[in-house]
Amino acid sequence: MLKKTMYVLTAALSGIFMTVGAASAEHSWGSFHWARTANPLVLRLGDNLSSSWKPYLSTTSTDWSGSSVLDTQIVRGSTTGRRCQPSAGKIEVCNATYGKNGWLGIASVWASDSHITQATVKLNDTYFNTTQYSNPAWKNLVMCQEVGHAFGLDHQDEDSQNLPIGSCMDYSNDPAPNQHPNQHDFDQLETIYAHLDGFDSAAKTTGVAAQAQAGEPGDWGKLVRQDGKTAVFERDLGNGRKLFTFVIYA
Repeated sequence: MLKKTMYVLTAALSGIFMTVGAASAEHSWGSFHWARTANPLVLRLGDNLSSSWKPYLSTTSTDWSGSSVLDTQIVRGSTTGRRCQPSAGKIEVCNATYGKNGWLGIASVWASDSHITQATVKLNDTYFNTTQYSNPAWKNLVMCQEVGHAFGLDHQDEDSQNLPIGSCMDYSNDPAPNQHPNQHDFDQLETIYAHLDGFDSAAKTTGVAAQAQAGEPGDWGKLVRQDGKTAVFERDLGNGRKLFTFVIYA
């Protein structure tokens, strides 16, 4: 569909990431973005999901395609839910019972210098199959937010005790009001993608190294920041290439 109209999430990366609150005008993570030669940027969401998760990916795709600077297109995934290996130029979206490893979901983002080249989103059904998380509100929030991180967005607010602000980029204990992007998210995307690049990293067929997996904590690199149930890790892959893993713990 192409339409215009431990849950690993982002925390601000020290030295590069911007630390933001609900009232902040900025909620991007550093200068990271997908390179492109024209707007709107078309980003492919690889569907490696079980049937129960597909409606949530569809909602997320429709929601984010409301941006004036990007469209999302759901395509057949190039991996499996359990392996969830990255594919150059795509955001692979996966679910599986990954086990009681502490995380509810993971967004892993590979970058070369400041340009995102590939990403994966993993949703841990070990926790989503429990009473606490097995509901549409949590699933919409997590799916929307993890995909948003893969665009270059950070949280608008990271204090779970604050009142929800009506954005899936809000970290809140109450997911019901925070299932979709809000106008501030779209405004931030316009800021992130205001300039054009000389190439399109979403069209590449070779990415930053499948040698760098992101499935388990030992793959994530160094802990850069942790705030309550959210954390971000950075792994230096050399030659200006990095892997960022954004986590929220169950």
